[in-house]
Amino acid sequence: MAKITLSNLRHSYMPNPSGPQDYALKEIDLDWQDGGAYALLGPSGCGKSTLLNIISGLLVPSEGRILFDDRDVTDLPPDQRNIAQVFQFPVIYDTMTVRDNLAFPLRNRGVDEARIAARVAEIAQMLEVEEMLDIRASHLLPDNKQKISMGRGLVRDDVNVVMFDEPLTVIDPHLKWKLRSKLKELHQRVRATMIYVTHDQTEALTFADQVVVMQDGEVVQIGTPVELFERPQHTFVGHFIGSPGMNVLPAEVTDGGVRFQGRQVALEGAVTGQGGTTQIGVRPEFVSLADAGLPARVRNVSDVGRHAVVEAMVGDTPVKAIVEGALPEQGAEVHLAFRPSHTRLYRDGWLSTEVAQ
Repeated sequence: MAKITLSNLRHSYMPNPSGPQDYALKEIDLDWQDGGAYALLGPSGCGKSTLLNIISGLLVPSEGRILFDDRDVTDLPPDQRNIAQVFQFPVIYDTMTVRDNLAFPLRNRGVDEARIAARVAEIAQMLEVEEMLDIRASHLLPDNKQKISMGRGLVRDDVNVVMFDEPLTVIDPHLKWKLRSKLKELHQRVRATMIYVTHDQTEALTFADQVVVMQDGEVVQIGTPVELFERPQHTFVGHFIGSPGMNVLPAEVTDGGVRFQGRQVALEGAVTGQGGTTQIGVRPEFVSLADAGLPARVRNVSDVGRHAVVEAMVGDTPVKAIVEGALPEQGAEVHLAFRPSHTRLYRDGWLSTEVAQ
């Protein structure tokens, strides 16, 4: 296992980049601690796979350095970095048994057979595949194939980091929760440094202790799942994480405060910064129907079981609220109240309020 440091990292697929728009990865500085569980989360094209390929050694960055435990590995090939990767499609040998698939990475490195047998038995027990050890991999279901692919990454005890690149994409939805739980359990048992790349917020938030949210080649926030939900540092984080995502509403900053649709809105604290495009961010969980507040007309009500999502129009702007209990009718006139402690101002997308003391 290793601490991983990315220092002043940038990458462009163009030979002569002329500006930020030519970089797939804009400047990134990150430290991932030894034994941590991390996720790279963002939409397709945001730079997740590029960053993963740079860490693994499949790609040399245009600028910056990669360090494993303070050792510079930027120019080292993958086989000299002691990494393991689990890909979107299971990488196993269909003609081999499960036992031989798990043993292959060790045999390939000349490990003695007694150690191989012990290690394979240990990993098989962790994965709950002991009864499958003598079955050919070609006869396995997709979720079990991915389990074996994970096991091949974990069977070596000399790896610096195990990286997962969208490993559950091809798994049936009803089986994904089982593999997510198993992967979390495996991390807690082996305490290897793990990096999980995904565009699925549920996968990232249930696996990782720290989530790195990326957009357009930039890291916009690093935090725990709770921090990302409770206090998004950027409107993209608020919109991307949560279902439904954060309400991002046009705002006007005046000497008297912050206004939305001509009405003053109480925020979590003092406004910082000046200029730029200003917006209010408040999650639907912190918007409620009230006796007084912003006048609105209900446009849509979606009952999702434990609660409902009410979409109401404040002037020409839609606002979503998560509501429990009695629901308004479509077209009803209502009032919306924002919880001040979770209502914030954003300036050009970035958080621009301070927490009240």
